[in-house]
Order: sequence, then C-alpha cells, then structure tokens
Amino acid sequence: MLRRNNPNKSFKTFEQEGEMKPSTQDEVKGKIHEVKGKIKEKVGKATNNPDLENKGTNEKTAGKVQKKIGQVEKALGD
Repeated sequence: MLRRNNPNKSFKTFEQEGEMKPSTQDEVKGKIHEVKGKIKEKVGKATNNPDLENKGTNEKTAGKVQKKIGQVEKALGD
C-alpha cells in the first residue's frame, strides 16, 4: 500500500494495516523455505555432497507443503 500524507485520501499506512494474515505468512515462509531448499539442493549436487542435497530436497518439500497450507487457509477464509 502506498503511504500518503493527504488527509483527503483514504490510503492505509503500514501501521494501520497491521501484520500479515496467518495464511499469507504461511505462504511467504513456505516460499522462502522452498527457495532455500532449491539452493541447498543445487549446491549439494555441485559439490557432490549428498547430505546437503537431501537436506535441500527435504526443506524444499516442507516449503511446498507450508505454502499449500497457507493457500488452503486463505481459500477457507482464515
């Protein structure tokens, strides 16, 4: 949302909006874990480190699940 100091406009500031909804938080956190997992997976492959590759795969999968949970919560209306 844009910040405006014009009192004639009804723009909300970040403070007025508050925090993200839990469903959105799950989606964002899930996407972050998904990206981190992909990076670990690729680094593990590049360095021939199967442990890191497996950790990356697991984190990527967990991120996808968390993101999907957020999407379902959002569809159900939080």
